[in-house]
Amino acid sequence: MQNARDALTPDSLSMLQVIADTGSFAAAARRLGLVPSALTYRVRQIEDALDVLLFDRSARQARPTEAGTELLREGARLLEEVDAVANRVRRVATGWEPQLTISVDGIISPTTLLELTEAFYAMQPPTRLKLRTGILSGTLEMLTSGRADLAIGVAVNGSTVSGLQQEAMGELEFLYAVAPHHPLADAPEPVTDTVLRTHRAVAVADSAQRGSVTMGLLGGQDVFTVDSMQAKLQAQLRGLGGGFLPEPMARPYLQAGRLVTRRVARARRSVPVHYAWGGPGHSAPGRALQWWLSQLQSPATRKALLENHHHF
Repeated sequence: MQNARDALTPDSLSMLQVIADTGSFAAAARRLGLVPSALTYRVRQIEDALDVLLFDRSARQARPTEAGTELLREGARLLEEVDAVANRVRRVATGWEPQLTISVDGIISPTTLLELTEAFYAMQPPTRLKLRTGILSGTLEMLTSGRADLAIGVAVNGSTVSGLQQEAMGELEFLYAVAPHHPLADAPEPVTDTVLRTHRAVAVADSAQRGSVTMGLLGGQDVFTVDSMQAKLQAQLRGLGGGFLPEPMARPYLQAGRLVTRRVARARRSVPVHYAWGGPGHSAPGRALQWWLSQLQSPATRKALLENHHHF
């Protein structure tokens, strides 16, 4: 006796669908070019393997039982998936990667990133896309550890990594901002490190698994740590602490009066931001990575990725 896996082949699933479509074993046998006894035998083999009755044979017509209806529904889905896999494999053979993983720093505009994703999917590529959020050195580490194919919004220097290629996206200015009801909102400027140290800072945890970095924190300061730039922004809007935010991200909230910026005594922070690809063990870019790299060559796209944070 066959086991269920041997019985449920694409051919047998197609045969069952023909029986359901024609409504009888005899008509299905004619369409499939089989003698009726051979068709009946094959159906019995499947029923024996599954230990269920698939067709009600009490009437003249072959009506699927409840179990048969469920098998036909699932079988149609499986056949569609087999066709989809075949199409995907054919297209991968033309130079498309099976999967492309992009490490995206929290400073990058999610709106612009999703607009690019929309344009990518409009080409109906066979490549499965995976976006992973990184913070600080973790954005680059995903690329250099082989867990990503492209890193967007790299704010640390990766020029020492063998085979890594990187291009500038632009400079990002960070402003010190607090909620209008926060005690520092009325502090005399410039606010000194001594004063800052007496107030809680909101920080984003570096997503690197090793060798993490911190930015803008002072020794001995109370720190509330969150895991994304959006969480940091929300915490500062609630007055849970102060901290540096990318100017484009803070801008709509400053304009709406939901944040105020404070001039601090320490030097202004302007950070060069890059995108990077390649690195140890990476082969030549496939068609999906080539498409993303071609989009990133546009100055307007690079600017939008850094600045398009106007959605509340």
